[in-house]
Amino acid sequence: MQFTAHEISLLLNGSVEGNAQATIHTLAKIEEAAEGAISFLANPRYEQYLYTTRASVVIVNKELELTQPVSATLIRVDNAYSAFSVLLERYNTIKLEKKGIEQPSFIHPSAKIGKDVYIGAFSYIGPGVTLGDNCRIYPNTYLADNVTIGNNVTLFSGVKVYFDCVIGSNVIIHASAVIGSDGFGFAPTPQGTYNKISQIGNVIIEDDVEIGSNTVIDRATMGSTIIRKGVKLDNLIQIAHNVELGSNTVIASQTGVSGSTKVGDNCIIGGQVGIVGHITIAKGSQIQAQSGIGRSIEEEGKKWAGSPAVSYQSNMRSQVVVNRLPELEKKINELEKIIAELRQHMTQKI
Repeated sequence: MQFTAHEISLLLNGSVEGNAQATIHTLAKIEEAAEGAISFLANPRYEQYLYTTRASVVIVNKELELTQPVSATLIRVDNAYSAFSVLLERYNTIKLEKKGIEQPSFIHPSAKIGKDVYIGAFSYIGPGVTLGDNCRIYPNTYLADNVTIGNNVTLFSGVKVYFDCVIGSNVIIHASAVIGSDGFGFAPTPQGTYNKISQIGNVIIEDDVEIGSNTVIDRATMGSTIIRKGVKLDNLIQIAHNVELGSNTVIASQTGVSGSTKVGDNCIIGGQVGIVGHITIAKGSQIQAQSGIGRSIEEEGKKWAGSPAVSYQSNMRSQVVVNRLPELEKKINELEKIIAELRQHMTQKI
């Protein structure tokens, strides 16, 4: 894959300064780039590297004024950072571009397969599956009976989607994620054992969702576990049965959301957060990493931290006190010593 500075400038609506036929075949950071690479400069702190970089092409802002000679060809754009993000997306699309059905793979005769689909080797497409147009199903992926998938969906290697689950369009699910495994439902018996409660619901994932590697979303006991439009989930997250995540909510790694909890729209939840079941989290809530949420959050747009979680400001004040505990302990010990000496002195007088 090789492009010229001129071709890239057309893609980015930029202007070339230098050799318009300079060729590039890779992308790199400006301080590490070698010949044949394209990079960008958006942060003024990195301007020093513009004059020493070995990159063949560098994307810069239009208003940048050079203070030294530059060997690289420049592409001047309105916003170098945004332009480079466009280039990254284009590069990634080309790298992931695959078409056709590889063998060996199994596609049930009743499955409906859309146009321009890629299905990797050792994949299983079960009875009644509907797969939309322009989908990419990477090797060793499992789609169980009656799964429905929209258009422009990418399922990376090892993704497992259990029966009856529904995935919208423009969804990306990374390697080894599991969609629709059984919810954690067991009924205690008088004998001290547990009987499994069958989980007969499904998972619904709406459009424009991205799900990280090894994340697990459990199917509902009845009804649906629902991931609303635009949700972004990191790697290693557990979403339990009958949970509902509001649109455009983002959750970082190693967080667990317990059963039947409803998380509002546009929430931001840090890593290693634990959320109990059967509660609601208000719209726009921001929860700091390693917080424990044990009750419903009803106020919208508030920040929370700690375990059990309190308002972010209260948690910060508590941390200040905690950091002073050694000093406070020392003062208490000194006061106890003084009190003991006073008591002894009074006893001797009596």
